[in-house]
Amino acid sequence: MKQEWKAIIQNRKVLIPIIAVLFIPLLYSGMFLWAFWDPYDHLDELPVAVVNNDKGTTFEGKELHIGDDLVEKLKEKKQFNWQFVSEREGEKGLKEQRYYMLIKIPEDFSQNATTVQDDHPKKLQLIYMPNEGFNFLSAQIGGTAVEKIKAEVAKTLTETYAENMFENVKTLADGLTKASDGAEKLHDGLIEAKNGTNKLYDGMKKAQSGSTELSSHLATLAEKSIAFTKGLHQAADGSTQAQTGVQTLNDGMKRMVDGQGQLLVGAKQAEEGTTKLASGANRVLEGIKALDARMPQLLQGSEQLSGGAEKLATSLTQWQQGATQVQTGANQVTGGLEQLAAQLDLFIAQTSDPAQKAIYEQLKQNVDQLALGSQQVQSGIGQLNDSAKALQAGAASLSAGAKQLHEGHTALNGGVKQLLAGQQQLTDGANVLMNGQAKLVAGMNTLYEKMQEAQQGTNKLAAGSKTLTLGLQALATGADQLQAGSHQLADGSQQLANGMNELTNGTEKLQDGMNQLAEGSAELADKLKDGAKKASDVKANEDVYNMFAEPVKVKKEKINEVPNYGTGFTPYFLSLGLFVGALLLSIVFPLREPASTPKSGVQWFFSKFGILAAVGVVQALLADTVLLTGLKLQVQSVPNFIIFSIITSLAFIAVIQFLVTTLGDPGRFVGIVVLILQLTTSAGTFPVELIPKALQPVNHYLPMTYSVFGFKAAISSGDFTFMWKNAMILAIFIITLSLGTIFYFTAQHKRKFYTMMKQMNEAPEA
Repeated sequence: MKQEWKAIIQNRKVLIPIIAVLFIPLLYSGMFLWAFWDPYDHLDELPVAVVNNDKGTTFEGKELHIGDDLVEKLKEKKQFNWQFVSEREGEKGLKEQRYYMLIKIPEDFSQNATTVQDDHPKKLQLIYMPNEGFNFLSAQIGGTAVEKIKAEVAKTLTETYAENMFENVKTLADGLTKASDGAEKLHDGLIEAKNGTNKLYDGMKKAQSGSTELSSHLATLAEKSIAFTKGLHQAADGSTQAQTGVQTLNDGMKRMVDGQGQLLVGAKQAEEGTTKLASGANRVLEGIKALDARMPQLLQGSEQLSGGAEKLATSLTQWQQGATQVQTGANQVTGGLEQLAAQLDLFIAQTSDPAQKAIYEQLKQNVDQLALGSQQVQSGIGQLNDSAKALQAGAASLSAGAKQLHEGHTALNGGVKQLLAGQQQLTDGANVLMNGQAKLVAGMNTLYEKMQEAQQGTNKLAAGSKTLTLGLQALATGADQLQAGSHQLADGSQQLANGMNELTNGTEKLQDGMNQLAEGSAELADKLKDGAKKASDVKANEDVYNMFAEPVKVKKEKINEVPNYGTGFTPYFLSLGLFVGALLLSIVFPLREPASTPKSGVQWFFSKFGILAAVGVVQALLADTVLLTGLKLQVQSVPNFIIFSIITSLAFIAVIQFLVTTLGDPGRFVGIVVLILQLTTSAGTFPVELIPKALQPVNHYLPMTYSVFGFKAAISSGDFTFMWKNAMILAIFIITLSLGTIFYFTAQHKRKFYTMMKQMNEAPEA
């Protein structure tokens, strides 16, 4: 080894390149990481064009300018170097590569926000135009930013819709309160109408009884008029009996005329009463018809209220079902973690290797912590599920109340229909009664006139017997007319009795309808009060609006936080730099030719490996020094980080020494191929699961995989057990490849130097 060092120091062509190679890992890792240490911290310098073409609109009587509001929020957040320009300037700058992307707000941006209640609502559209050819990563970053902008706009819109919805609910509560007051007044009026109907029914019963009695008397009168007519004809047959009979008849006729006059006055008074009854019945019928005309509006409003409440209950049911599914998933995760913990306990019990057991115990602790967190998540989701159930139950109560309100309105409508039918019958009966009473008065007038004529005849008969025959004939004629009039009067009275019966039946139905209407109006008032109370109990404030706009809030809890982009990529770039440093070292330093004749293959190996190891250690220390002091890399343990860097460098030295020593220049080509495979399979950038499946198995057989894992543990996670596990694997690479190189040197030593060494040892003896 001394001869190797001496050869290096004395040969500047070798010394200077070796010194230069010392800085190769530093240049690779330091320059790359310095350049890309935290690019996301400079996004405010990335020029992005914003074009606002939104014309605004009016919604619920308020001016709505969502595009302008969005522009103001972008100005406040400074996420990018926003350039607010015209559409023409933005597209031109995008083509000229002065902007990395363009965000365009269309003219109908605010207008589309007001179509949520239309049959075919239109979605708000943000036009995102990235210049991917200019820089692909900037386009990906911009896409993420646009998603955040979209979420912000959606949250604002949902808050606006929720606020309007709850304002409408409050308005509905006020309307229900007023409707309840009106229903109470309607109930009071119906009670009064019910009392009046009862009185009308009692009066109609009495009138029915009187009309029946009147009909009976008039029937008797008709029968008597027949007998009276026969008597007059018999009186004409005998003059002796006629004189006495005429005198008696004259006296009876006077009394009959007086009674008939009184009966006529009573009939005229009854006619006036029936006229007033018919007029009142017509007015009541018009009022009920007006009430019936307004019932469809009341039914439609209650039906819409019932439908809206049912939709709200259905939506909350779906929400509660989603919360139940999430809770089921959390239960499954907790169960899976508990099973994993039990399996790890079994592994710990069965493992005799202390290092392996320590790894399992550490993993068991991590799984226990994860299970505890999963149980907390499960508990939180359970609370969310309970809240969702309570909210759904309230919505179901609201829906049931709305349905009862609608059913009450339907019953009220049926009662009004029955009341209208009964009142129509009452009005028809009153009209029939009025017509029958008019006929009755006309018949009684005729009877009164005929009776007056009969009285005149009896007067003439009493005045002179000479005119007895003529008087009796005239009396007989008048009696015939009296008989016809009495029959007409009897028929009219019968019609009056029938009309009174129908009027009484209609009044009875009116009474039943008024009872149902009064009960329905009372139930309507109660249901309206309940609906108004439930609607007024709805909470409406900024917190509620925000909850509807953003019902789920993601809480990010980081494990093994990586502060920036550079820290995350240090394991990859540092491993890459150390491997390239080892590869370049094989170019400037001869790995086969010894500086002097070695005594054995082992000595030959250590003379070369000693130089390579020293250079590898210096490379690792230089790179670590710049990363820790220059770039201020934060690691979990500086000593462990440095030790692992040295082990990694030695592992790569062993790989390159074996390849170049055994294969020569083709070994360097193989080393480059190994480097390329490591760049793609070491999981330093993307997870190994995202690369093609054909490359994934290669991951297990290359040293850079384990150097990246070990550096991640030393820098970010602090899992030093895992770090030492990967260090042991790298040590296996060092030992295995070193043994391979020793085997090669031993074989070469026997082939090249054994005979020469034997001759040199035998020369003095000769």
